[in-house]
Amino acid sequence: MTPQADSGTEVLAGLVERVTFHNAETGFCVLRVKARGHRDLVTVVGHAAMISAGEWITASGIWLNDRTHGLQFKAHFLKTHAPSTREGIEKYLGSGMIRGIGPVYARRLVKQFGTDVFDIIEATPERLREVEGIGPLRAAKITTGWADQKVIREIMVFLHQH
Repeated sequence: MTPQADSGTEVLAGLVERVTFHNAETGFCVLRVKARGHRDLVTVVGHAAMISAGEWITASGIWLNDRTHGLQFKAHFLKTHAPSTREGIEKYLGSGMIRGIGPVYARRLVKQFGTDVFDIIEATPERLREVEGIGPLRAAKITTGWADQKVIREIMVFLHQH
């Protein structure tokens, strides 16, 4: 699909800076996105089973100028991708969706493990203790929180597909 299709549909890609609103039942979401080719943050409205700050999105849709909320991108299709940049990973981990990790520990984890942090949490969680301030209890909480979040994400994606 070309970035500017004849029907007025455009493709937008970028990093989710903030999830302004997300309804878990319907999937409706309002996002603030650092989009390619745009200087300022863009408001994107659409539907996603689960969405978190730090994730990368690809969306196709149209630009609308809402009377109340101003210019926004109305996504007919919204696909999320796990973050792959250090900035995205830090924002994702620091968003509070994983118990035991807030902005401070997200920064420390990314500083210690870089873009391999997800693999460390999943495959070798004992290495979490290499990070200053993470002891056995916090490491266990992070590992459990990561597993819970993964299961919830899989269930939500399945439910929204059916």
